[in-house]
Amino acid sequence: MLKIYTVPVSLYCAKLRIVLRHKNLAWQEEAPPGGYRSAAYKAIVPSGNIPTLINGDLTIADSEATAEYLNDIHPEPPMLPATPDERAKIRERSRFYDTRLEPEIRALFPFIKAIQGADDLIAAQAAAISEKLRQLADLLTELGTPIAIGFVPSTGFTPPATATDFTEPAMTIPIRFSRAIRSA
Repeated sequence: MLKIYTVPVSLYCAKLRIVLRHKNLAWQEEAPPGGYRSAAYKAIVPSGNIPTLINGDLTIADSEATAEYLNDIHPEPPMLPATPDERAKIRERSRFYDTRLEPEIRALFPFIKAIQGADDLIAAQAAAISEKLRQLADLLTELGTPIAIGFVPSTGFTPPATATDFTEPAMTIPIRFSRAIRSA
């Protein structure tokens, strides 16, 4: 049986669970021994990263690498489209979250409990997150399917006729979402 180390709030761990569920695989899920990035966990996973998949003697500590590995060893149902061009576009969009959007969100983590007094940072990060979401909306509109967000299977998605932006509070921060993202 596959074993995974995760934490509940991680979107990277959620990505791995999506793949496991889509492929109808059985797994055992545990918190990292000693906690995330602890010495006890680093004895198992030297990088301390999550999620981590253990399959026999193989240990993989990266959500994208794990998703690709699971798709390789369990090709049905597939997580990626059939053609190399379509697969490349899906990977591009998945990595957009990992490398552009998530770092802007993560910058706010230290301030979630102490949100007062961080007005300048919050305003700057809200603008940065809104810009990354606008860029993601452009990518989604180009592809025309919510599968662009990552390893989320979908068919028949048509972007809305009007992709007008709107503002919605997220963690009490005014983030601008495109309707293309909201509909996805």
